[in-house]
Amino acid sequence: MSLPEVKLSDPKALRGYAHPLRMALIGLLRQQGPMTATQAAERLGESVPNCSFHLRQLAKYGLAERAPGADARERPWRATALNTSWDDASDDPGTRAAVDELNAVQLALYTRRAEEFLARRADEPTAWRAVTGFSDRPLHVTADELARLTERVEALLAEYDDRITDPARRPAGSRKVSLIHLALLADPPPAETPDPAAPGSAADGPDRPGSTADAPADGPGRPGSAAGVPADGRPGGEDVAR
Repeated sequence: MSLPEVKLSDPKALRGYAHPLRMALIGLLRQQGPMTATQAAERLGESVPNCSFHLRQLAKYGLAERAPGADARERPWRATALNTSWDDASDDPGTRAAVDELNAVQLALYTRRAEEFLARRADEPTAWRAVTGFSDRPLHVTADELARLTERVEALLAEYDDRITDPARRPAGSRKVSLIHLALLADPPPAETPDPAAPGSAADGPDRPGSTADAPADGPGRPGSAAGVPADGRPGGEDVAR
């Protein structure tokens, strides 16, 4: 199934979402359904005016909206979709800068979530400790191959989407798990290699400066750890992010 999604493209909207509390508010609305600013403030340990302000800003960018409520004095808010996505491939400098800003906030939230999990991981049952944790694996792929690999992983994860929207489909013993996808290039872009046939080039010269041998990277991680695969559709798909 395809989960409802909001896609951000305007730099103002991208920067507007790049705020830890706004991401937390959207995650809260997606997890627990409509609630008032007062209820959100209680759950997040924030002030009511602060949550009210940020909820209005989220509505401004199409991420939240008013929901029907019994109390006319303070109507609840709800998320407009279960996923938030944005385009990382824009060539517009303003959009790229806004995307980088948003990604930095999202990464900080992922890091905090991982640290919180590590702090309590020792208290988890053995079965869950065996399948959670961190792992990394080096790959040598083209951009097209990485895109296809990501699509395959997302297709596998989509098989569980109905459990997000319908709790009755969740089997006994299931728990919410965050699968965080980080696809990182290990090295900067390679410099252009001179054409050996060009005048003044050295056909049999040494490797260009900055090139590296095909040496082992920092992975994979410890045996038995869970692979880092995409969460729920670009993050926002995850509760606080895409």
